[in-house]
Amino acid sequence: MSDFYQTGVLATLHRLGEYKLEALEQQLEPFAEQQPIALVLPALYTEFEKPAIEGILRELSQVRYVQQFVVTMSRTTAEQFREVQKRLGVLPAEVRIVWNDGPRVQGLYQTLEDNGLRVGPDGKGRSCWMAYGYVLASRKADIIALHDCDIVNYGREMLARLCYPVVNPNIDFEFCKGFYARVSDRMHGRVTRLLM
Repeated sequence: MSDFYQTGVLATLHRLGEYKLEALEQQLEPFAEQQPIALVLPALYTEFEKPAIEGILRELSQVRYVQQFVVTMSRTTAEQFREVQKRLGVLPAEVRIVWNDGPRVQGLYQTLEDNGLRVGPDGKGRSCWMAYGYVLASRKADIIALHDCDIVNYGREMLARLCYPVVNPNIDFEFCKGFYARVSDRMHGRVTRLLM
């Protein structure tokens, strides 16, 4: 089956021909006024010790169509939390950090457990769901985008291409999943599961 095969239910969007990032972002800005966008960034503190995050923050500091940045942090001490808060000051819109190891969130987890609601083990999935809950509760965004904090070749075009099909009112998409290659000597979690 060809890479361009479309079932009608799911589509694969490709980068065909040349495009101008600035033109794409100019279209996104008015769309995002009608449907505000929140960007969720799941991270461990260790990702703030690696070079990829600096490139990501540098690129995101130029993005004008995201109304809310929500960083969901795990495995982070109070001192590390404060350091990350300072580093996120370069982002051009509201920034919130969901500190999953902090006393308030840990208290929430315990309250849920005490009342028979299992929140699951610590991990990226639970961290993301906490961030989604925050975004929904804040009522400041209609669209939620998410990407990792370890993308070494990150460019803001990745975010623009991720948001565009969902936020453009002339395209009827409700979900868009991006892809970037992680080339190494082994297959990682999700790839292994999909293969199996």
